[in-house]
Amino acid sequence: MIYGIGLSSVIAVLALFFGEFIFLGSAVLAILLGILISNTIQIPKIYNTGIGYSEKNILAISVALMGFGLDFTKLQELGIVTIILIIIGIFVAIGSSVFISKLFKIDFKLSLLLGIGNGICGASAIGATKDIVKAKEVDVAISVTVINFLGTVGMFLLPLLALTLGLNQNEAGIFMGNTLQAVGQAVAGGFAYGDIAGANATIVKMGRVLMLAFLIVVLIFIFVKSEQGEISNNQQNSASINPLKTVWRNIPLFIIFFIVFSTITTLISLPHIFIDLISKISNFLLLVSMGAIGLRITFASIKENGKVALLVGTLIFLIQIIFTLSFVIFFIR
Repeated sequence: MIYGIGLSSVIAVLALFFGEFIFLGSAVLAILLGILISNTIQIPKIYNTGIGYSEKNILAISVALMGFGLDFTKLQELGIVTIILIIIGIFVAIGSSVFISKLFKIDFKLSLLLGIGNGICGASAIGATKDIVKAKEVDVAISVTVINFLGTVGMFLLPLLALTLGLNQNEAGIFMGNTLQAVGQAVAGGFAYGDIAGANATIVKMGRVLMLAFLIVVLIFIFVKSEQGEISNNQQNSASINPLKTVWRNIPLFIIFFIVFSTITTLISLPHIFIDLISKISNFLLLVSMGAIGLRITFASIKENGKVALLVGTLIFLIQIIFTLSFVIFFIR
């Protein structure tokens, strides 16, 4: 496996390096570098096992370690109105993705990934849920790229929109924290408006990230129960099926660790140096897996779905912006 893991790791290092100079973000760069390599160089078959391991297992480790960065007590800092905004906003993003997939008759899982990426935290949320919804690698790559592109554009445009609408520091911070996709984008957009806006954007964004744990549980229940229902329709003894037991058996091990690590961080005050180290390791492993995903994608598959994904992602993002602005103006101002 060392060949494929090594190649994916080299891509991750390059993505980290170039990510310092290119605003697209390291996750997108890792995917793009993987796609560029796989479409210009004939990769020997000996690499396939390691690439597959990086795509699945290393991603699982990355998601599990993300749990150490989630402290549920942070929700207390938000206030009930802002928490309601975050929860409804996630439903709006994911719900609109389902509606748009039916309206435009596009692949449901691609649209769902775009909704999850918009609603929670971009590449991390997509990576954490892709196996639960059983999405294809090409859909993962396209959705991560589209979401990061929209977030990068929004990082510059949303502060200008907030200024045009006359939002104060508190309102602008909540607005950007609840709309921009990646943590770095929300923080940058907020502080571009001012220190108070930056602090508020950071807190609200972390509140959205904390909702990832709950979303994962909900998705597992929905998708596993749906699959079990399809199976039971073809079985005479469907009454013997226990949905809750079936869901529990289908929870991936890395999700259990993710929840356990989040609980530990919430109950125990861990050293900041430990949290920072784990965060860096988790981020690097995420880049390794994104690079591996890119190595499995062809230009033809991107051309087929890329334009539609950009349209759908943009529509979801606009709906999210309109909803959040309306909520801030009517319930927070």
